[in-house]
Amino acid sequence: MDSALIVSSTEKSIAFFTQMLSAASCGQIATLPSCGEARRLLLEQDFDLVIINAPLPDEPGEALARQIAGGGVGQVILVVRSEVFEEVSSVCEGDGVLTVAKPVNRAVFWSALKLAGAAQSRLLRLRAENSRLTQKIEDIRVVDRAKCILISYLGMSEQEAHRYMEKQAMDLRTTRRAVAEGILKTYED
Repeated sequence: MDSALIVSSTEKSIAFFTQMLSAASCGQIATLPSCGEARRLLLEQDFDLVIINAPLPDEPGEALARQIAGGGVGQVILVVRSEVFEEVSSVCEGDGVLTVAKPVNRAVFWSALKLAGAAQSRLLRLRAENSRLTQKIEDIRVVDRAKCILISYLGMSEQEAHRYMEKQAMDLRTTRRAVAEGILKTYED
């Protein structure tokens, strides 16, 4: 992970989390003492990981954790008192928040960091795949619209329109979408 935000009101916790993140080769580490300040910073900047040491002076921290987890690619580790761990964990896990009970030892937190990194990698791959598939669907729509134009204006069959566009793409060494966009530009303008 390249960047992390630590939201904690105690210097001891900030030192612990910073040390652990440095050992995990995290490049940029920012620290803030409250949820309000964290929300303002998160409007301007994204982080790969946000660690929230709850409770905080202005709010418990669960709402911020759920908001961050629901809004982006960044992973969230919420550290809570052991007395409320089960309750908070059951509420936050559905949103993808990793919950850790206090007191936190190095081994448990290291495992949480590794889980967060794995989850982030998987999420990034899924988003890239989603983007690729969305682009492919859009390409198919454009090509189909161009085929309809060839059928309407030039009286081609669907097979002829398909073959024409594929041949044009091969001859011009371009994509079928580029050929389709040219057809659309010619006949729709």
